[in-house]
Amino acid sequence: MGKEIERKYVVDTSAWKAKDAGTHFKQGYLNSQKERVVRVRIEGDRAKLTIKGPSVGVTRSEFEYAIPVDDAALLLDNLCEQPLIDKHRHKEVHGGKTWEIDVFHGDNEGLVVAEIELASEDEKFEAPAWAVREVSSDPRYFNSNLLKNPYRNWPKG
Repeated sequence: MGKEIERKYVVDTSAWKAKDAGTHFKQGYLNSQKERVVRVRIEGDRAKLTIKGPSVGVTRSEFEYAIPVDDAALLLDNLCEQPLIDKHRHKEVHGGKTWEIDVFHGDNEGLVVAEIELASEDEKFEAPAWAVREVSSDPRYFNSNLLKNPYRNWPKG
């Protein structure tokens, strides 16, 4: 069984700037229940179908499969819950670990989140200065929940 162990942080955009154009991601959900999500994603010129189980701490089951881009486009347009998640992903290495920084667009414009995948929940790592607040356990930051409650609707302050 595949496992994803991931920590997530809000990014201080005054301290972090993209070093490249990043990769455009368009993703949607065939199922976004708390117990399981089934995601379709086009990332650049590739596509994937991903199935994730519920989070326990910062760990959850994850199964990911390559699918044809044309099939993914049809699924996104015709079967996925709407609206879709639209973002650019940037990758940076800090402290020997790869960080993925997602810059959201559309209804989630203004949200920038960084993720780091770990080998174990207790693995030590050095967070960059721009990773200012951990939100790994805050379900609002799950992409599947950003459909139902987009960032633009969150109270600011």
